[in-house]
Amino acid sequence: MSDLLPQLIQQLFNGLSLGAIYALIAIGYTMVYGIIGMINFAHGEIYMIGAYIGLVTLSAIGMQSGLPVWAIISIMLIVSVVITGVYGLVVEQVAYKPLRGSPRLVALISAIGMSIFLQNWVALGQGARDMAVPSLIPGALRFGGENGGFEIFVPYSRILIIVVAVALMALLTVYIKHSRMGRASRACSQDMHMANLLGIDTNRVISFTFILGAVLAAVGGVLIALAVGKLNPFIGFIAGIKAFTAAVLGGIGSIPGAMLGGVILGVAETFAAAYISSEYKDIVAFGLLVLILLFRPTGLLGKPEVEKV
Repeated sequence: MSDLLPQLIQQLFNGLSLGAIYALIAIGYTMVYGIIGMINFAHGEIYMIGAYIGLVTLSAIGMQSGLPVWAIISIMLIVSVVITGVYGLVVEQVAYKPLRGSPRLVALISAIGMSIFLQNWVALGQGARDMAVPSLIPGALRFGGENGGFEIFVPYSRILIIVVAVALMALLTVYIKHSRMGRASRACSQDMHMANLLGIDTNRVISFTFILGAVLAAVGGVLIALAVGKLNPFIGFIAGIKAFTAAVLGGIGSIPGAMLGGVILGVAETFAAAYISSEYKDIVAFGLLVLILLFRPTGLLGKPEVEKV
C-alpha cells in the first residue's frame, strides 16, 4: 500500500505528458472542423513530418556544434514549424479548397488519400525503418525510493512537453479571443456565409487555420521524438487517430474540449497500460470514446449543432 500513491503519481505524470501531445494534435482537428465542418485526416502525417524535419535539422546542426541544448531545440522547433506550416497550407490548397463545395464524403476521401501520399512520400525519402533520435535532454527528477520503495521518475524531456504544451495552449486561447484573426476565426465558425458577407476573407481564415494546426502538431512531433528517441513514417497514423478521438471526446469544434479530451485520453491510456496491460490500452481509450458518444454525443464540452434557417 505504501507504494500505491507514488505509482499513481508516476502514471499520472506519464499520462499528462502523453495527453499534452494528443491535445496539440487534436486542436488542429477541432479548429478545421469548427470552421469548415470537415475532418483533416492528413493531420497525423503533418505531425510525423514535423518530427522528421526536427531530426533532419538536428542532423544538419550536429551534436558537436558547440551550441547550447536550448538553442539546438529552439532551432529545431523554428525550422519544423516554418516548413510544416507550409505543408499544412499545401494540404488545404490541394486536398480541401478545390472540394470545398462538394459533399463531405468527397473531401474525406481526399484527406485519406493525402494521408497515404504523405506517409509514402516520407518513407521514400527517409526510409521506412525506425530512425534513432539523439537524446538532447537526458536525466530526470527522482522522488521517493527510500527503504526500497517505489521511485517516481520524471524525465526532463517529458517535463518540457508539458510546459511547452501548456504555454502554447494558453497563448492560443488568448490569441483566439483577442486578436483580429482570432475574432475572424470565431465568426467563420459561427456562420461562414455571414462572415463572408461582412467582409471577412474566409479563404484566408481557412488557410490560417490549417497552418496554425500544422504548427502545433509540428511542435508536438519534435518534442515527442526527443522524448521517445525514435520515429518512423507511420507514427502519424495512430497518433492522428488518437488525437481525433481526443477531439471527439472533448467536443469536436471546441478548443478547450480538444485540450481536455487529449489529457483524459492520455491519462486513461497510461493507466490502462500500467494496471491492466499495454495490449489493452487502445481498447480502453476507444471504449471511453464509445461511452461518451453513447451518453453525450456532442462530447464533454461540445454544444449541440443548431440548424440555421
